[in-house]
Amino acid sequence: MRYAILAVLMPAALMVKAVQTDSDSTLWLDDVTVTAIKQTTNLSLQPLASTVLNAGDIEAWNVKAVKNISEIAPNFYAPDYGSRMTSSIYVRGIGARMEQPVVGLNVDNVPLLNKDNYDFDMADIKKVEVLRGPQGTLYGRNTMGGQINIYTLQPMDYQGSRVAATLSNGPEARLAVSHYTKLRSNLAMGFAGNFVFSDGFYKNHYNARKVGTEKGGSLRWKTQWHATDNLAIDNVAAFSLTRQGGYPYEYAGSGRINYNDTCFYRRNSFSDGLTVKWNAGNFSLSSITSVQYLDDNMTLDQDFLPVDYFTLTQARHEWAVTQDLVARGATSSYSWLAGLFGFYKHTSMHAPVTIKEDGISGLITDRINNNDKIPVRLEWNEPSILLGSDFKIPVWGVALYHQSTLDLGRWNFALGLRLDYEKTALRYNSLCNTSYSVYMKKGMPPGALMSPEINIDETGRLSDDFVEFVPKLTVSYDLPMQSGSSIYASIGEGYKSGGYNTQMFSEVLQQRMMSEMMSAMPPGIMGGAPTGPDANVNDIISYRPEKSWNYELGAHIGCADGRVMTDLALFYIDCRDQQITTFPEGSTTGRMTTNAGRTRSFGAEVQISYRPTSQWDFALSYGYTNAKFVRFVDGNDDFKGNYVPYAPSHTLSARVGYTHRITDNWHMDYNMDVRGVGRIYWNEANTVSQPFYAQLGASVVARNSWVSIEGWIENATGTKFDVFYFESIGNRFLQRGKPRRFGVTLRMEFDASASR
Repeated sequence: MRYAILAVLMPAALMVKAVQTDSDSTLWLDDVTVTAIKQTTNLSLQPLASTVLNAGDIEAWNVKAVKNISEIAPNFYAPDYGSRMTSSIYVRGIGARMEQPVVGLNVDNVPLLNKDNYDFDMADIKKVEVLRGPQGTLYGRNTMGGQINIYTLQPMDYQGSRVAATLSNGPEARLAVSHYTKLRSNLAMGFAGNFVFSDGFYKNHYNARKVGTEKGGSLRWKTQWHATDNLAIDNVAAFSLTRQGGYPYEYAGSGRINYNDTCFYRRNSFSDGLTVKWNAGNFSLSSITSVQYLDDNMTLDQDFLPVDYFTLTQARHEWAVTQDLVARGATSSYSWLAGLFGFYKHTSMHAPVTIKEDGISGLITDRINNNDKIPVRLEWNEPSILLGSDFKIPVWGVALYHQSTLDLGRWNFALGLRLDYEKTALRYNSLCNTSYSVYMKKGMPPGALMSPEINIDETGRLSDDFVEFVPKLTVSYDLPMQSGSSIYASIGEGYKSGGYNTQMFSEVLQQRMMSEMMSAMPPGIMGGAPTGPDANVNDIISYRPEKSWNYELGAHIGCADGRVMTDLALFYIDCRDQQITTFPEGSTTGRMTTNAGRTRSFGAEVQISYRPTSQWDFALSYGYTNAKFVRFVDGNDDFKGNYVPYAPSHTLSARVGYTHRITDNWHMDYNMDVRGVGRIYWNEANTVSQPFYAQLGASVVARNSWVSIEGWIENATGTKFDVFYFESIGNRFLQRGKPRRFGVTLRMEFDASASR
């Protein structure tokens, strides 16, 4: 049925897409110069695969956060599940659910170091760039899958006030208010505030309360000072807070969300980025300095069942500073870029796991009491066991990078080199203080045989360092066509840093407990009991860097005087030690990042935009990825030849629109779009998967020079699909995709003085 609906809707979806061509529309933002420090502003001329969303695209696609870009860029998938902490992104078969990201994110040229801070509401965004393929030579660590650059509105280019209010089912409500002004001819300031409320789309049947709820807001203050004709100073300070309730994970056995313990995510974040740029014609020098702070708390009913099994908390305080110095120079045929980048990040984390009554039974006592070969039974003396873990995680790094570009007529050659050094350390303190009683099952008088205590107070320090040389070579050729067109080839290395699985410390403590219990028993009395080996902390929690070699062929083709633009790309990725998230077998309490031996992926991407007239606008993107394990044995099973989990095989988006002028001041935009993704395998064994699915969206906008009213709908057909799947303590869980959503958005602008 799903495919029948898709077959009917696809022709219609290729007939209606929002277009903003009137002089009063928001497309005037495209004319504002974007201050890109490491690349040119016109990515269609660059030898790389990219997707650019301008302000009109962001509005038409109803993009509110990075997750909403999913599928718009081919082979770019950012599933919307969990909380704002879960910023998982998959590109071309590689991705990360936890720990290090594979895609970097810069906001106004300032890098965000923690991917758990990627998911924020985007207000007054004028441009988003999605670069696919390794970008490590210019953007550094953890960009082996690509790079996202977000640019906000600049008060030197736009002065005025803006208001956007949305009300939709759920219910959900959003409000964005901003004001930009020039204080002097060379000094401008602006602020933007964004507020969100959501009552969620899911219900916990245990207490009949909504889960997936949210309250939050953000403020951004931007200052621009053009001190001289050659010197420009920009500063952006941003603060945001998020309060989310519950996680909409349903038990696959019952098809219901049904758990009893508290779940929430809370986040406060602050960042300040200072950019100083001195421009002397053919030479420029830029400094980008940032300070970042993250304070968050994730608390989970980790068993997600109506039982007292176990809960988890992860509370962090994290400070980070970054410094990037970039020099650029150019002559008529040669240009170069050189930079020095350094960062320091310090994380303090409190991450206790509480094993409750049912967990004590399932993880410990039942395994002994139900074993007929063991003559004793255990009873725990406390109703719960606290496995306490506290961490200090300092990480710092420094890098030198350079890129040279040579233009020889129609030929263009570029070579990028980066030398990266990173030092990571982990200081930990693991605590467990509990006791239990041992009774004979039969043949002995009543009373405890013994009542041992378990007292674990273990501290330690681990550290590692990584050195990586990251090269990239591209060759492009300008085709002899009237519109700008070129073909290119590139080869480059991708790199993702290693680290430590802090969530696995609960597993380490469990093994320490079992070891102490064994040593406390009389010799031979526990024969036949299932116990684990004494844990080696470093072996369990550490994971190695991920590396890849990427090969790409592509083309940018312009036809019909630029009315038709086509981007094509073919790629092959050979990845070593790919980092994937797994859950250890059996009734365990942790999840971990582990290294698959080797994977490979290949695929293709196509983007087509067509604007036959000022009224019609068509766009299509499609991505195909075939990502499989070449070598991966987890100790029990060989997954060679299986698909890499969580990375979709296909992504699809199409958008069409028509603009109709009603009067000199009013016109109507009629929009329709479709997004599709799948198949997605949920485990390494490829036994569970989500087939390809599509969602249909549409909107109607009435606008004039200062106000617009939009009615919109997403997932209009109510397509049912899963966006996440995982296993915990031997049980299977999933999150359903959001249902049909519809709403109204009002936008207003006052006293706008920027040129349109």
